[in-house]
Amino acid sequence: MEAAAAQPAQPAPKLLFPFLDLKAQFDAIRPELLAAVESTFESQSFILGPEVAQLESEIAQLTGCRFAIGCASGSDALLLALMALGVGVNDEVVTTPFTFGATAGSIARTGARPVFVDIDPGSYNIDPALIERAITSRTRVIMPVHLFGAPAAMEAIGDIAARRNIAIVEDAAQAIGASYRGAPVGSLGALGCFSFFPSKNLGAAGDGGIITTNDATFADRLRVLRVHGARHKYSYERIGMNSRLDSLQAAVLRVKLPHLAGWTALRQRNAARYTTMILSRGLERFVTLPVAPDGCTHVYNQFTIRTEHRDALRDHLRARGIPTEIYYPLPLHTEPAFLYLGYATGEFPQAERACQQALALPIFPELTEAQQSAVVDAIDEFFAPTSARTEER
Repeated sequence: MEAAAAQPAQPAPKLLFPFLDLKAQFDAIRPELLAAVESTFESQSFILGPEVAQLESEIAQLTGCRFAIGCASGSDALLLALMALGVGVNDEVVTTPFTFGATAGSIARTGARPVFVDIDPGSYNIDPALIERAITSRTRVIMPVHLFGAPAAMEAIGDIAARRNIAIVEDAAQAIGASYRGAPVGSLGALGCFSFFPSKNLGAAGDGGIITTNDATFADRLRVLRVHGARHKYSYERIGMNSRLDSLQAAVLRVKLPHLAGWTALRQRNAARYTTMILSRGLERFVTLPVAPDGCTHVYNQFTIRTEHRDALRDHLRARGIPTEIYYPLPLHTEPAFLYLGYATGEFPQAERACQQALALPIFPELTEAQQSAVVDAIDEFFAPTSARTEER
């Protein structure tokens, strides 16, 4: 019997538009960006030059902090913050399993143990009601994540931290410009950590990060830690690392920073427009919309909906040329890198459910109303048979 001939692979459907259109952003500010890059090359000052110092001052002002210390990435920002606090072997840091790997990875790299706490299903952020039971005599830090641009419940977290004499390190990688009851994220703990990865609301032309603080001692310590632990050349005070923000990246970010508020407003407009479109079709019966926590400013680094039919919906949208992303496909306690912690599947049901249901729709500032209509049309088409059956009853 002859083997069946192999079927040719079907080409992936062509997307109608990208999930994140960085080219559109670049085209709008091309002359400013190229001039800033050329100026940096003319100066030949590439490491911790004037552009970095000026960006640090501007980010400190944006976040309402006394100090901002640039570094090589958002991941390094988290690690440096923990190092500045002296976190190490035998210590514990409480955080969430529903986040990017660098959150827990930075904890593990200090030799400390990540201790996970489940999330609030509405905000996707760490559930403060569950934090206290996770605290032990070894707990040194609580690390909330302001996920997708929505601030965590910082008042409740702050109360716990103050009562137990535990430091807070904010993972604000996705939330620059967000605020909690009028206070900017990054100013609500001992240290705030931001990422300038290109997909962030304020993105560099590569990697970059920054740490904010109101504590002069921490600021001084961070400046030493990011340059191999040396205050002066070849004089090592501490075990540090090489994590310096490039002047080229700082120059790019300084061009983009004055546009951040406008870009944020457009993201918020697009979020409101999605909400209106989805509600007008009655699709809230099938998908759960993101919400801004009370008293908070959500900056929508992602617009994440939830549905029990996530994977099928994503396949349907892809077939219609609609881009989506999944943040995150697995909770960290089930990832191979963190199995050594000994958590079992089922210990964090809300995080696990979010990983099965969450789907991010395009939300970049330049997204047009017509593109959003195409997204919602395709969602409506997917749920139309279910809607018809519901209406027949």
